[in-house]
Amino acid sequence: MSMLTPPGMGGKYRITGDKYPRMRPPRRRGRLVAAVLASATVLGLIGWGTLQLIDVFTGGRKTAAAGPKADCPDQAAAATQLKDLPKPGQITVNVYNATTRAGLARDTAAELKKRGFTIGDVGNASKQFDKKTKGTGVLLGPVSAQNTSLPVLATQIAGAERRTEAGRKGAALDLILGDGFKGLAKQATADQALAKLTAPAPTTTTKKDCRPGAKTAR
Repeated sequence: MSMLTPPGMGGKYRITGDKYPRMRPPRRRGRLVAAVLASATVLGLIGWGTLQLIDVFTGGRKTAAAGPKADCPDQAAAATQLKDLPKPGQITVNVYNATTRAGLARDTAAELKKRGFTIGDVGNASKQFDKKTKGTGVLLGPVSAQNTSLPVLATQIAGAERRTEAGRKGAALDLILGDGFKGLAKQATADQALAKLTAPAPTTTTKKDCRPGAKTAR
């Protein structure tokens, strides 16, 4: 072994200049950088997965439950929402007889009064209707009564024709009894018709289950 060969080198390294030889092979920097990047990627995936699990078990579930609840209507308010119709006591009815039967207007007015209606004039029909009304009768009122008081009075007289007069003053209704009139509807039948008339209006929106965690039915 030469005197210029450092001990323990076994002749592998030899000093040829004024620089001391490397004691180990050069590092491969490319592998080191790749290893660092791979480690960072793995750590990022682990962190993302952890956040997803936290979102599922905490915040995510609360957000999902809050969506349908915000869209659901107040069921208690919907159940008590009735059509804006007057009660029988708020409706004044003038009863006129267009037939040849005596006392028909008087008896009918008395029965309507028992059922809660307010009675106005009672007597014979005008020439426009007297002995010219062949059906059950005519319900006559102002335009504003078309979807309010007229339907309420109509529950008491089956088959009566409904009419409105433009420019008619006051809110009172006329009940003009015709030749086909046999009497008011039975009390039970009239009450059922009135209850149905004032029932909550059906909804056409998609029904949603407002219970926490429930899915909307399709």
